[in-house]
Amino acid sequence: MDLTTLITPESTAVLTMELQRGVVGDLAALPDLRDAAAEVSMLDNAGKICRAARAKGATVVHCTAGFRPDRQGSSNNARILTASARLNGDRLDVGHPGTELVEELDQQPGDLVVPRSHGLTPFVATELDQLLRNTGTRTVVAVGNSLNIGVLGLVLCAVDLGYQVVVPRDAVVGVPVAYGDAVMANTISLLATVASTDEVIAAWA
Repeated sequence: MDLTTLITPESTAVLTMELQRGVVGDLAALPDLRDAAAEVSMLDNAGKICRAARAKGATVVHCTAGFRPDRQGSSNNARILTASARLNGDRLDVGHPGTELVEELDQQPGDLVVPRSHGLTPFVATELDQLLRNTGTRTVVAVGNSLNIGVLGLVLCAVDLGYQVVVPRDAVVGVPVAYGDAVMANTISLLATVASTDEVIAAWA
C-alpha cells in the first residue's frame, strides 16, 4: 500500500507521544532527551505534521502523562518509572506547567487529548483506542518520544489492536540518537511504514 492510500486523512490520526514541556520542552528534567530532540529537529517536524494533518481533516491526538501529587493510582513497578518519578519531581503533576504541550504543536481546540497517570504507553487502560475507533481511524502516525520505550510501546499496541502505523523517522527520537536509529532500523521498520516528515506531508498534499 502506498503512503497516500495508507494515510487517507479521514481514516488517519496523528498521535503525539508525551510532547510536553516537562518531558522534552523548556521544563524538561532529562536534558539528554531534550537535546536529542533538538538534534534531529523532532519538535519542529512533529509540529509540521500536526498542522498538515489538521489542514487535511485528519485527527490529532496528544497522548500525555500527568500524575496526582500523591501518586495515587500510579505505580513504580519498573526501574524507569521509579527513576522518572524521582527526576521529574512535581513537573508532571496535574496542573503543573510541565504537563502542558510544547508550543511547536500549536494545540488547537479540535485536537483530542488523552492523559494517563499510569504505565508507559498510551493505549493500555485509557480511552485512546475507543476514541480512534469512534473517529473512523484505521492508520495512526506516531510522533514524539522516546523510541527507547514510549514510542515503541505505542507502535506495538497499535499493531496489536489492528491499526496500520506510520512512523516519520525525523519526528521521533531515542536516547542516544544512534540507539533510536537502531530501533528504527531493526524493530520499528518491521512493524510500521517508515517515512520522513516531508514524505508524510507530501502524501497529504
